[in-house]
Amino acid sequence: MTKPRARDLGLPFPGTPGPLNAITDVAGVAVGFCTLTDPAKKMRTGVTAILPRPATVPQPVWAGQYALNGNGEMTGTHWINDAGYFLGPILITNTHGVGAAHLGATRWMIGHYADYFAKEHAWAMPVVAETYDGVLNDINALHVQPEHAIAALEARSTGPVAEGATGGGNGMIAYEFKGGTGTASRRIELGGQGYTVAALVQANHGIRPWLTILGKPVGALMPEDALYTGEMGSIIVVVATDAPLSGLALRQLAKRAAIGIGRGGTPGGNNSGDIFLAFSTANEGPMPQFAPAVSARQELNIELLDNLYLAAVQSIEEAVVNAMVAGEDTPTVKPEGRICRGLDRRRLAEIFA
Repeated sequence: MTKPRARDLGLPFPGTPGPLNAITDVAGVAVGFCTLTDPAKKMRTGVTAILPRPATVPQPVWAGQYALNGNGEMTGTHWINDAGYFLGPILITNTHGVGAAHLGATRWMIGHYADYFAKEHAWAMPVVAETYDGVLNDINALHVQPEHAIAALEARSTGPVAEGATGGGNGMIAYEFKGGTGTASRRIELGGQGYTVAALVQANHGIRPWLTILGKPVGALMPEDALYTGEMGSIIVVVATDAPLSGLALRQLAKRAAIGIGRGGTPGGNNSGDIFLAFSTANEGPMPQFAPAVSARQELNIELLDNLYLAAVQSIEEAVVNAMVAGEDTPTVKPEGRICRGLDRRRLAEIFA
């Protein structure tokens, strides 16, 4: 049975979503999951894969990165900040799975871009990000292995994106409700041209009293079965667009993720890794080392981008709620014997009725 999403419950999110209301509304972007669940092994984890371009020839995507609070990891960002682009996939997993996922992504890149790696002095620097799933998963058992990253990449699709306990989101908690993977998109017009802006989040952040949804104090209205005394999670946000943007504009776009998650109530706790990446699929072309000495790229005038920033904020806000709306009651492993509750969809709908 298909679970309802936040809009299906009557939540009046602003803006115009794309046909899937997902990051895959940006043409060419694919998402795949490897979800690992075995209660006998206290296993509830996985890997989420995002491939910005079809895996045919090695082409960079232009990108910008920003960290609101750095208690977390996103590999490859030093180069993104210096060069303004990256090659290959984005993977999201748990904190102790970063190395395994990075190795899996590297193997996958070497295989899919075989000529490039065989003939050139090429190197793989995939983006791998994480949030901590040690409340619902035995994170120290190192369940995530390189083959799981490869499986997530091979399972990629440009269609609807499964939310909640999928891929790396399997063991995640948001505002002390079951969290995980969420996504949303917006369609906008700039300079007479239509564009898509979309987000995918791995939501594992916040405490119950902070939770606000579209101005309603949902956390205060649903205080039961809280788990924490303070912030102990993180959130990864990936923003995709087909709008042609400069590296500066993409960094500015990534910064807006702080406002998007802030609309849900989080101030960005000290123990939270709030780390964001924005990329554009526009300006397709070869790796820079193979480009002409003088290259032409299209870029939207940065003075026109306010509505694009707003679309990103709206997408992120909705994606976080979608992640929680998809949640189901889940037993904890540390400590054992408690339940991380799924957000009560009936009560949420009644709040907005």
